[in-house]
Amino acid sequence: MLTALRRAFSSNPSSKLEQEVARKISKTLFNSGAESLQTMPSLLSSLNSQTVQLVLSNHTLTAETCLDFFYFIKKNYQKPDLRAYITMISKLYRSRKPDKLHKSQKFDEMRNLVNCVAVDGDLSVPVTVIASLVEGACNESKCNRDKFMEKFFDILFRVYADNKMFGEALEVFEHMAKKGLHLDERSCLIYLLALRRGGQVDSCLRFFRRMVDLNVEVTVYSLTILLDGLCKRGEVEVGRKLMEEAAAKGVKANAVTYNAFIEGYFKRLDLGGVKEILKLMEKEGVASNVVTYTLLIHGFSNVGKVEEAQRVFDEMREKRIKADVYVYTSIISCNCRSGKVKRALSLFDEMTDKGLIPNAHTYGALIHGVCKAGQMEAAQMLVNEMQSKGIDLNPVIFNTLIDGYCESGMVVEALSLQLVMEKKGLESDVFAYNSIASGLCKLNRKDEAKGLLFAMVERGVSPNTMSFTTLIDIYCKEGNFVEAKRVFREMEEKGNVPNIITYNALIDGYSKRGNMKEAHKLKNELENRGLIPDVYTYTSLIHGECIDGKVDRALKLFNEMPHRGLVPNVVTYTALISGLSKVGKSLEAFKLYDEMKEEGITPDDTVYSLLVGSLHSANV
Repeated sequence: MLTALRRAFSSNPSSKLEQEVARKISKTLFNSGAESLQTMPSLLSSLNSQTVQLVLSNHTLTAETCLDFFYFIKKNYQKPDLRAYITMISKLYRSRKPDKLHKSQKFDEMRNLVNCVAVDGDLSVPVTVIASLVEGACNESKCNRDKFMEKFFDILFRVYADNKMFGEALEVFEHMAKKGLHLDERSCLIYLLALRRGGQVDSCLRFFRRMVDLNVEVTVYSLTILLDGLCKRGEVEVGRKLMEEAAAKGVKANAVTYNAFIEGYFKRLDLGGVKEILKLMEKEGVASNVVTYTLLIHGFSNVGKVEEAQRVFDEMREKRIKADVYVYTSIISCNCRSGKVKRALSLFDEMTDKGLIPNAHTYGALIHGVCKAGQMEAAQMLVNEMQSKGIDLNPVIFNTLIDGYCESGMVVEALSLQLVMEKKGLESDVFAYNSIASGLCKLNRKDEAKGLLFAMVERGVSPNTMSFTTLIDIYCKEGNFVEAKRVFREMEEKGNVPNIITYNALIDGYSKRGNMKEAHKLKNELENRGLIPDVYTYTSLIHGECIDGKVDRALKLFNEMPHRGLVPNVVTYTALISGLSKVGKSLEAFKLYDEMKEEGITPDDTVYSLLVGSLHSANV
C-alpha cells in the first residue's frame, strides 16, 4: 500500500510536506473513509490547494472515495479551486466498475460539479482557461483527451443553457466548434429551448443558422422550437421560409411544427393562412393530432366561427380521434360564448360519460355561459358540483360569478361573494370592483358605486379604462361635467386610453343636457384618435338634436348611419320618432315607424304613445 502511494505522488512537482500530508490523507481515506479525517485536525490544518490536487489525482483512490473527500473539505475546511473541480470531474469520467457509483449517478455527479463551476462567480474564467485546465487533467490522468473534452464541454454547454447563461454557453459552443469537438444535436436542442423559453427568439434564429453553417445535425425538434417562437411572435412568413429550407435538406415538418403555424395564423386572425397550412399538411401526408383539433376549435371560436368550430369537432369524432378534456373545454367554451348554453351542457355530460374529468377551466367556461344567460341558480349548482369534486374557485370564476350577479341585478349576492373571495385570501381585482360598480349604477345607486371605486384605489388597486369610464358616466348623468372632464384628464395622465364607451358616456351626457356643440366636438375628437362611432354614439347625438328641436340635423345623422355600416336600434328609432312627434311631423314619424317594423324591430309602448301624441299635435 505504502509503495503504491509513493509511486502515485513521485512525479508531482510539490513540496515534500505537501506530498507527505497528501500521502497520509490518502492512506486514511483508503482505509477509513472521509469521515475519519474529522479526528485529524492537525493534519488538515496543513491542507492547501496543491495537497487537495495530489489527493484527488491519486490513482489508488476510487472516484467515490475522492468525491467524499471533495465534499468533506468543501463543507468543513476550504472551497476547492477550479483545478480541483476539473480533476474531480475527470476522476468521475474515468471511473470503472470497482466504484459503487452507477453510470447514471456518475453523470449526475459530474453535472452537479460542472453546475457549481458555472454558477460560482469566484470560479468564473474564460473558456480558454477552462480548456487549459481540462487538458492538464487529461495529461495527469492519461485519459482519452478528445473524448473527455467533448463530454466536459458538452455538459458545461448544457449547464450554462439551463442557467440561462446564454453568452457563456455560446462561448463554449464556439470553442468546441473551433477545436473540432463533436457538437451534440441534443445539447443544441436544450440551448434552443432555453433561448425560446427566455423569449430570445432572435438569438434562437441566429444559433439555428450557426448550427446549419457548422453542419450540426438538425432535426425536426430543433426546427419546431425555433418555428414556434417565430409564429408566436407573428413572424409566420419567416417561419414558412425556414420550413421550406429545412425540407430541402431532408428535415420534414411534423404535426407539432404545423400546429405552431396554425396557432400563429389564428393569432393574426389570418384564416386564409390556417387554410393553407391544413392543405399543406394534407399534401405532405401529416395527420392532424388532438392538439391540432384543439387549436382549430379554440381559434375558430375566438373569431366567432362557431359553426366551423363545431364542424372541426364533428370531423375529429368521425376520424375516431379521442377528444381529451382540453378539446371538450374548447368546444364547450365556444358554445357558451355564442349563447348556446344548452348544447354546452350536453357536451359537458357527454364528456363526463366518457370518463373525462372536467377541470377548473371546463367549469369556468360553463359558469361563464350560464351567467351570461342570467341563469344564476344553474351557476351556483355548477359551483357546488365543482367544489364537491375538490376543485376550488379561482379568481377568474369568482369574477365571472360577481359579474353574473351584477348583470342580473343581484348586487347584494355579488358583494357577499366578494367577501367570501377575500376570506379565502384572494384579493379583489379591478375587474371585480368594476362589475360591482356597474351593477350599482344599473340600480341607480351611483353614490355607492363612486364610493366603491374610491375604496378600490385606497386599497392599492389601480383603476383601468372601465373604472374611469364608469366614474365619467356617473358624473355625466349627474350633470357634473367639470368632474367628468377632470376624471377624463386623470385617466389619460395615468396611461389609460379612452375607448368608444368612454366617449359615448361624455357624448350622451352633453347631448341630454343640450350641449350639442361639445357633443359633436367629442365625436370629432374620437374619430381623430382612430376610434369609430357606433350606434350608441349616433343614438345619443340624434337624441340630443331632437331635444334641442333640431330634427333636420337628427335626420341627417340618422341617414348617415347606413353609410357607416350601422343599423339603428329601437332606442335610435324611438328618439327620432319622439323628435318628429314633438314638432308635429306625424307623417314622417309614422313613416319611420313603418320602416322600423320592416327592419324587424319591435316598437315598445313609448313609440305608440309618441305617435298618438303626434296626431294630437298635428290636429292642434
